[in-house]
Amino acid sequence: MNKIGFFGVALLVVLGLLGSTLFVVDQRQFGVVYQLGQIKEVITQPGLNFKLPPPFQNVSYIDKRLLTLDSMDTEPLLTAEKQRVVIDWYVRWRITDPQAYIRNVGLDEAAGALQLNRVVRNAFQEEINRRTVGELIASQRDSLMNDVKREVSDAVKGAKPWGIDIVDVRITRADYVASITESVYRRMEAERQRVANELRSTGAAEGEQIRADADRQREVTVANAARDAEKVRGEGDAQANAIYGEAFGKDPQFAEFYRSLDAYKASIGKRGDLLVVDPASSDFFKALRQAPPTAGTR
Repeated sequence: MNKIGFFGVALLVVLGLLGSTLFVVDQRQFGVVYQLGQIKEVITQPGLNFKLPPPFQNVSYIDKRLLTLDSMDTEPLLTAEKQRVVIDWYVRWRITDPQAYIRNVGLDEAAGALQLNRVVRNAFQEEINRRTVGELIASQRDSLMNDVKREVSDAVKGAKPWGIDIVDVRITRADYVASITESVYRRMEAERQRVANELRSTGAAEGEQIRADADRQREVTVANAARDAEKVRGEGDAQANAIYGEAFGKDPQFAEFYRSLDAYKASIGKRGDLLVVDPASSDFFKALRQAPPTAGTR
């Protein structure tokens, strides 16, 4: 049993030592091998690798993927006309030289992000100081981002290279600070209200003009229609009188009798009318007192 236990313990120790000498580098990482605190080797290819057991050699990993750094503060920046603006930005970067990165920046990605944030902010401040708000928002937005990218790239590749590449720099938002934004919105609202009132006034004036023109056209149309009606009515009356005159001229006695019937119809038989005459002496009922004419008398 003692021999079996001894061999078992020995096997476990051997396996432990063997496991401490093996490590795997992922395809998304760099493997950095340290020997007594100094960088011994940087492994860039993925796979299984060997090293001396601790404390002779240790291994750490650094991300080799494309990293994104978002802006970490919202402190306002000054434009060329001394306007206070707030911008949001992001930077795409990657570690290309782990040895230079560890010596000059830090042991992990967070250290690089912290220092890179400071450099990018200073570059944005310098470039925004040269531009107006209009240029920042519209006409020179692309050139500003390119200039910031160039300045940041020059800074990280200076006398002490950081071992990183700056892939892209982008502005996601550019706006006034809250106090200025509120006043700008109020001015915009007042301007829109002024334009709306002006349009309403113009519309009301045009509406009154259209209504006046329509009333005038209505009056003219009604007057013309009344004139034409009177003309047609006068022509009709003239033709009727001519026809009546011609017809009555042929038989005056019949004409007088017909006119008497029209007078009776207009005067007698209406409810509420009161007619006081002497049928025996009044000429009004003369036609009724006369005997009807016979066929031979005509």
